[in-house]
Amino acid sequence: MSRIGRKPIVIPAGVTVTVDEAAHTVAVKGPKGSLNSNYHPLMTVKVEGNEVLVTRPNDEPKARSLHGLTRTNIANMVNGVVNGYEKKLEIVGVGMRCQKQGSNLVMNLGFSHQVNIPDTEDCTIVWQDPNHFSVTGIDKQKVGQYAAEIRGKKPPEPYKGKGIRYAGEVVKHKEGKAGKGKK
Repeated sequence: MSRIGRKPIVIPAGVTVTVDEAAHTVAVKGPKGSLNSNYHPLMTVKVEGNEVLVTRPNDEPKARSLHGLTRTNIANMVNGVVNGYEKKLEIVGVGMRCQKQGSNLVMNLGFSHQVNIPDTEDCTIVWQDPNHFSVTGIDKQKVGQYAAEIRGKKPPEPYKGKGIRYAGEVVKHKEGKAGKGKK
């Protein structure tokens, strides 16, 4: 059995989970919003009391791999509608900074133009100071994807480490050109 897949998902107070077995969908509604997701037809998802149980029909490799995945996706939905998710980012480099203007994050990244990043319906950008901001939302996948897209505007370069990076990310530095005369 999958160690992750067989764990029951505890439904906190104020959260409702509804499963439509015919359409293979799970809907989770909580204080921060609601999420819907499909799951694979091989899996069986049931709500019993204040727990969600995910089971698989057999021990074939495909069913085994889907078991833990399905359980984790539903647990992430439950956690998202209760606590939400946040991805912190930071801008490193001289002259590089950001500021919030309305619902847009305006960044100066060393280009000849400013980079504008709007809030989406799923993700909100929270500005802390000129070099730190975070992406928040209730859907873990969308928060991570949007943070990766923002980081992709100017990823950290390996020589001086300038660019946008996740908070706590360690950028592996390369050595520059070797000096003349060294052999």
